[in-house]
Amino acid sequence: MQAMIDLRSDTVTRPTAAMRAAMAAAEVGDDVYREDPTVRRLEERVAELTGKEAALFVPSGTMGNQIALLCHTQRGDEVIAGEGAHCAFYESGAAPAWSGVQFVFAGRGGLFTAADVEDAIKPPQYYLPRTRVVAIENTHNRAGGRVFPQEDVLAIAAVARAHGLALHLDGARIWNAAVASGRPVGELAAPFDTVSVCFSKGLGAPVGSALCGGADAVRAALRFRKMLGGGMRQAGVLAAAALYALAHHGDRIAEDHEAARAIARALREVARGAARGQAAAATAPGAIVEEPETNIVYIDTPGVPAERLVDAARRRGVLVGAAGRTSVRAVTHLDVAPAQVAPAARALAEALAEVLSQPQGRGGAGARA
Repeated sequence: MQAMIDLRSDTVTRPTAAMRAAMAAAEVGDDVYREDPTVRRLEERVAELTGKEAALFVPSGTMGNQIALLCHTQRGDEVIAGEGAHCAFYESGAAPAWSGVQFVFAGRGGLFTAADVEDAIKPPQYYLPRTRVVAIENTHNRAGGRVFPQEDVLAIAAVARAHGLALHLDGARIWNAAVASGRPVGELAAPFDTVSVCFSKGLGAPVGSALCGGADAVRAALRFRKMLGGGMRQAGVLAAAALYALAHHGDRIAEDHEAARAIARALREVARGAARGQAAAATAPGAIVEEPETNIVYIDTPGVPAERLVDAARRRGVLVGAAGRTSVRAVTHLDVAPAQVAPAARALAEALAEVLSQPQGRGGAGARA
């Protein structure tokens, strides 16, 4: 049976042999008592990398984001975020359920400016929701792994400070943003009160994220982590994987970005061919494949259900995921070997050519983080 090349997400990676060895050798203790030395080392290391006073190991990025909102808000408050923000789109409605907050979306396509924030802030009237937090996602998943321009971040931070708003960074893929922008993680994180980072996206660890911020915020976060069921016992076996990933897997992220560009190039060749065909047949469907900034490639096929492309790719040995009714996402990662990039690109190009040449058919689409 043909081995599948899995491009559904960078969360599908498996621990390497060396990472498993580090996990097996981890010194552990009960982290609810704050006695796990490996967890504490991880928290100290991540706080150092992000330039924050403290950090808290949590099971998932969703928990990190939601604890941050609990720390910054009261029920009835409003959070400014970009379109398609993970904390609003992919976290099962947790923010209104747990924090009692609502979202207002600024800008277009996931990114926004200081002027957009100014426009979104509510006046301080008792009958309006209180604007309390600005949340930025970097890189932005649904925007195609785009890096949030640091110049815009700094301008947004200045507006937020002027209005007394908290700033939270969903930095699940901050490692990708750092590599793509050439800026250290600490510089990207500097303007924010709290930062959530993920070890199972980009870095290839099996589990875990961290919430970083000031000492007071992290003390409050510790209580919320327990409240949400995130207090773990001998969690050092998981923290050891994250420590190994931080030490050994960060530099190779550039390979994922180059692989994504190679896949996008092959897909754009097919899209250009379909566009040329449209001159002869105006009803023929086309495709839009933007140049990826990091490790995420989005393929938009207006008029063709996403599931048809997903199925055509699967039949050729490549797994991708529907990200909308006519949008498909491919994500490169640690478990995609260099030798697999060209075959994956060819298979996806053939799949795209198939569905564009046979636009009939119906289907639905889901979405994944």
